[in-house]
Amino acid sequence: MTADIRNSRFRCKWKRGTRHCKERGRTRRKQKGFSLIELLIVVAIILIIAAIAIPNLMRARMSANEASAVGSVRSINTAEISYNAAYSNLGFATSLPYLGGPVGAACVPSTSSGCFIDSVLSSSTKSGYKFSLTVGSSAAVGGVTPSYSILATPITPNQTGVRYFCSFEDAVVRSSTGAITAPCTATTTALQ
Repeated sequence: MTADIRNSRFRCKWKRGTRHCKERGRTRRKQKGFSLIELLIVVAIILIIAAIAIPNLMRARMSANEASAVGSVRSINTAEISYNAAYSNLGFATSLPYLGGPVGAACVPSTSSGCFIDSVLSSSTKSGYKFSLTVGSSAAVGGVTPSYSILATPITPNQTGVRYFCSFEDAVVRSSTGAITAPCTATTTALQ
């Protein structure tokens, strides 16, 4: 049962007991896509999530760099003990290249390249930290170096790391939030 009901503005039809009306002279098109307001709301939500997430990612990266630095200091301690055992006539190594090998080349063990650490660490920079190895608090006697001091400093403080690390022949890793000067001493707080 279909009946036309006409008035001045709308054209209506009855179909199965329901009235369906259309405006005369105008056809409505379905809108495709999103409105500007909807897009702005989505962008605002993304910016809020990014503002929350980015500082957390930076803290996680700094924490990872610091953990890598502690591991590297421990590796250098182990390498120094191995170097001292292998070359007891020289004592401890006085620079990082003596513990590692040349970057990108095969490592051949000798007094000037012990091959105890990887070439990346022996180049003195790794994971946002700069490493330095110097003679410790005891000076060399008769060509034998009886002590060493390792320092790990963030390349960009408060971006690549917050803490500074050091160690010497007792092999205890120590840390400080302030800069540490060589040689590392027992007065620097041990890492917990």
